[in-house]
Amino acid sequence: MKKEQVKTIYDGKYLKLYDLQYEPGAHYYNASRREKDRLPALMTDAEHKAMLPDAVSCFVVLNVKGEPKRLLLNKEYRYPAGRYLLSVPAGLIDKADYDKPDAIELTAARELYEETGILVETSDEIRIINRSVYSTPGMTDECNALVLILLNRDSMPEMNHKGAEGSEHFDGFSILTKEDAERILVNGQDDEGISYPLYTWACLMFFLGMA
Repeated sequence: MKKEQVKTIYDGKYLKLYDLQYEPGAHYYNASRREKDRLPALMTDAEHKAMLPDAVSCFVVLNVKGEPKRLLLNKEYRYPAGRYLLSVPAGLIDKADYDKPDAIELTAARELYEETGILVETSDEIRIINRSVYSTPGMTDECNALVLILLNRDSMPEMNHKGAEGSEHFDGFSILTKEDAERILVNGQDDEGISYPLYTWACLMFFLGMA
């Protein structure tokens, strides 16, 4: 697709809407967080392979000495859903970090602190699981990196939501065993009967597969 085939319909701070005219008189609408010059639809294959994702979704695993591994999730209010959803710590990559080779890891550590109050320590591990996955490519080009944050600690870290910013609102944490994670996966909803995001599903699946 060529740049002249893309028209901006709405240009907001956090969300934009583009008209992708893929054929004469044929239109496809793309919700995006990106400026026009960063749209995947306009990238070459080489640019797409090297593309930095929009955001980072963190799979946070508590590896406390002498205890089985447990998964840490937030209960975050999601306005389009109108309720608190069982969610992974996640956030957008700052523009100031776009050119940094460790932009994904920096974002993961920042979001962990903002949403849980936990600072990454030297004993912890941050590992990229998948550099870039699309969530709903039929509607948006938004993509996330999936990142494992393994907290290797002698005791359970203290947690809080004091770092929440702007529209972010939380209603506590869920600390899950593998049995809890399996139950939520089998039920297809959380323990309160509420649906959860795709990234939460991926996180639960990944956690069950961990040794």
